[in-house]
Amino acid sequence: MTLPQILSVVVLAGMMLLFIWGRFRYDLVAIMALLAALALGIVKPKHAFSGFSDDIVIIVGSALVLSGAVQRSGVIESAMLVLQRRVRRVRSQLLLLCASVGFASALVKNIGALAMMMPVAFQMAKRSDRSPAVFLMPMSFASLLGGLITLIGTSPNIIVSRVREEMTGEPFEMFDYAPVGLGLTLVGLIFLRFAYRLLPRGRRAAPTLGEAMDIQDYVTEAGIPAGSPAIDETVSAFRERHENEVHVTAILRAGMRSSPFPDTILKPEDVLILAGAPDSLERVIAADGLELEGQHRDKPEGSGSVGVLEAVIGTDSPLIGRTAGRLGLHERFGVNLIAVSRQGERLATRLGEIELSAGDVIVLQGPLDLLFERLGELGCLPLAERTLRLGSARKGLLPLAILAVAMLATATGIVPVAVAFFAAAGLTVVSGALPVREAYDHIEWPILVMLGALIPVSDTLRTTGTTDLIGDWLSHFASTLPPWGAVALILAAAMAVTPFLNNAATVLVMAPIAATFATGLGYRPEAFLMATAVGAGCDFLTPIGHQCNTLVMGPGGYKFGDYARLGAPLSLLVLAVGTPLILWTWPVQ
Repeated sequence: MTLPQILSVVVLAGMMLLFIWGRFRYDLVAIMALLAALALGIVKPKHAFSGFSDDIVIIVGSALVLSGAVQRSGVIESAMLVLQRRVRRVRSQLLLLCASVGFASALVKNIGALAMMMPVAFQMAKRSDRSPAVFLMPMSFASLLGGLITLIGTSPNIIVSRVREEMTGEPFEMFDYAPVGLGLTLVGLIFLRFAYRLLPRGRRAAPTLGEAMDIQDYVTEAGIPAGSPAIDETVSAFRERHENEVHVTAILRAGMRSSPFPDTILKPEDVLILAGAPDSLERVIAADGLELEGQHRDKPEGSGSVGVLEAVIGTDSPLIGRTAGRLGLHERFGVNLIAVSRQGERLATRLGEIELSAGDVIVLQGPLDLLFERLGELGCLPLAERTLRLGSARKGLLPLAILAVAMLATATGIVPVAVAFFAAAGLTVVSGALPVREAYDHIEWPILVMLGALIPVSDTLRTTGTTDLIGDWLSHFASTLPPWGAVALILAAAMAVTPFLNNAATVLVMAPIAATFATGLGYRPEAFLMATAVGAGCDFLTPIGHQCNTLVMGPGGYKFGDYARLGAPLSLLVLAVGTPLILWTWPVQ
């Protein structure tokens, strides 16, 4: 290997280690990799920012705006509300939810499709007297499978399309992914309909406040005012009077924390850390006249009625790793944190001191006309059924019509994909289907920064000849394998890497290697590029590899190992079914 080749491998290996370590955000890791490549001279200064002008960045950003407009239109949710009343059996409900999320993910960003359908899942779980855990993980996996159906379903498809265009002069078109993606989605739906029993039974999760949720681990903070019936009661008597519906996990008195022994006597101005189900907490607090944290804070001027909303903390939320007290939620956002639930833990810390994590379920209190807007700013997704909508201009079917025209224009080759989707995103904003502020909120800027920074870094594999070298090594290793074995090797490699790297980063690194590997074996590259896209889009093994999996972890009450119980056999199924599907659709010779 030459020195530039060694440096290219070192930079990319270091980047992968940082991705796996998780200490820094993926966009910061990409920036550090670009700076390192510049310092080492393997990326020339004049090419340093070429990635930000790449069509990939435009397509991904525009697709996110279109996804937000479709999600905001409420058309998909409205259709589901009609269907869910007619479906009673659990397996049928599961199939309906997974199919809806899967096919919606072909048009809408998969985490957006999943977020739209989660409230419906909670309602169905309540009606069926089942834990939402039965539905949520299968829905997450279905959203990943559905993203494989179209060019815009997931960012790896867009990146792979560009690699094919560089190699053959012809990109993958909008529905070139459909034969493989549809086949895998249908097989996956059948599997999920029956295999949900692999999930741990009896584990209850918490969907909605006082309605579809049954969390027993909510923690809230309430003070004892003068005149409360709880004054001079022992902790044991307090619990017995409320039929043991709540637990006193800690008592804060005169700034000091004490353990809640059964014979501890409650005094005025004590602050109780209470744990229990949402309904139980509400009843106890109301019956004893307890004062929730933040209850007496001034109401923002011009705000409407105050209410509460339950939400799950997303993977990119600014709340992660920070405490509510340090953030100043009331001062900065006009909302109060009044309860937190974390799967597997009974919290005994003051609300303002709890360090929040992705997947935590929180209850926020604030003006109802501002609460949903604040959720977006805080990177949280609502769990309760959404009766209020941010903005009144829903525009009905207009976003879907604009998206359909854009897809038709690209499918027929009238205009390039980047132009069609950029124009479509602009039309949704100009027409009022999506307000400008929301359009910018829906764009995942860290993803775009990562793409812009990593494109020139990953291209060093090609410019230094490292891609050819690695491809030759792989070709030599696979020279005795049949075509299906070579495709399966690339598919399995991508599936193994993507739980630890961002899926877009996986494709940026692996797609050129896969294409060179195919050329070294004397095969056409399309099947191997498709295998890379499928593998990068199918992360079923961990809750951290994809945002969808992280999103359902807290509300579903899942543990880390639960994902592999359902995800490992699904991964093997994708490998077994995906390989012949890819070869049938894209012959290697």
